[in-house]
Amino acid sequence: MRNRILFLAQCLPFPPHSGVLNRTFHTLEELQREFDVALVAFSRRNHQPDGTVRSSAVAALREVASDVQAPVLIESEWSSRVKIANQLKSVVSGEPYVFYEYDNADFGTAVRAAMKKYPPDLIHLDSIDLYGWVSHLPAVPTACTHHNIESELLRLPAKHVRFPGLARYIRYQATLLEKVERRMSPRFAINVMTSQRDEEHLKSLAPDARTTVVPNGVDVDFFSMSSTDEIVPGRLAFLGPTYMFPNRDAVQFFLSDIFPRIRERCPGATFHTVGKNPPEDKAEFESHAGTVCHGYLEDIRPVFGQAECSVVPIRVGGGTRLKILDAWSMGKAIVSTAIGCEGLATVDGENILIRDDPNAFADAVVEVLRDKNLRDRLGREARRTVERHYAWRKVGAHLNATYKELIQA
Repeated sequence: MRNRILFLAQCLPFPPHSGVLNRTFHTLEELQREFDVALVAFSRRNHQPDGTVRSSAVAALREVASDVQAPVLIESEWSSRVKIANQLKSVVSGEPYVFYEYDNADFGTAVRAAMKKYPPDLIHLDSIDLYGWVSHLPAVPTACTHHNIESELLRLPAKHVRFPGLARYIRYQATLLEKVERRMSPRFAINVMTSQRDEEHLKSLAPDARTTVVPNGVDVDFFSMSSTDEIVPGRLAFLGPTYMFPNRDAVQFFLSDIFPRIRERCPGATFHTVGKNPPEDKAEFESHAGTVCHGYLEDIRPVFGQAECSVVPIRVGGGTRLKILDAWSMGKAIVSTAIGCEGLATVDGENILIRDDPNAFADAVVEVLRDKNLRDRLGREARRTVERHYAWRKVGAHLNATYKELIQA
């Protein structure tokens, strides 16, 4: 008889078109190989905007997991009144606003139904944002995934907010969330981190927390090496939805400080973004000559495969970049900032070029565009790197072994 896992997620992970969704979906898929997994998830408005999309997502996920409960809407995403009330409750109580955002009676009903059907041997909490449910769960080992250090990720955008009052409030919420990370992390049987840097950061907050690093992965069969016949000369690509602040900041930084320098020396260069854009972002980005926003694509390979170079000008954030793993798997030459590729098995000059200064970043991109031998060499080493370290089957095997140990103990 297989052991059972109750998988609680802050987002319904289908379609897996962004970083957290991608990791959550593949984690679910890998765990199901060796466990019976029951999924209880919230549905985010920007992931599943209506009932038809939610139903399709549930149907797809029921092909992956043993049980999928009906997803629960996040009320604050549909009601300004609820959103304001949650923020006020947070200020009064001293709990971060996520405590109230995920405090939903329907979710509790779904959790109880899943546990009745599949009494769990282990609980997988897919984000510390769901910490408020821990006291409602049975006394079995609980693992918590930290896609990032959430307090750090929340604190960084405050530096770029124009309104001082809003910046102070964001920093206040980050402080509340950091207190939760300090308090809750030692209580989990294991804290699953996506990078060694995040592991070290969590240890600095909670020295007694037990941790393991399970990096993000990539489907190396789906994202195969691009054919040289399909590559468009001078095409640069960025992968990621710009409703997420780190991605929006990266694209704005690239278009204002880097791309003009590239176009001066390579006038035919074009810049293509792949990922969901708010209308105002698309209008802003495409006002720059040579820029095309493709928006969300069910399959990124036809557009992304045409790129001569993938650019990752990320300046804020944590975790590890699925955008780099996908590009590596497709054998793409990549130019990235140090933050953009932190936590990955990078070797500057072998499987990636790492540049933080805008001039140096532009120089590296121009070098890649002009030197086919450099592009090919970086691409070959990139593909070898993901096959060696980041294929989902290898990543999943480590996570499954860790969870088996926890259950046996």
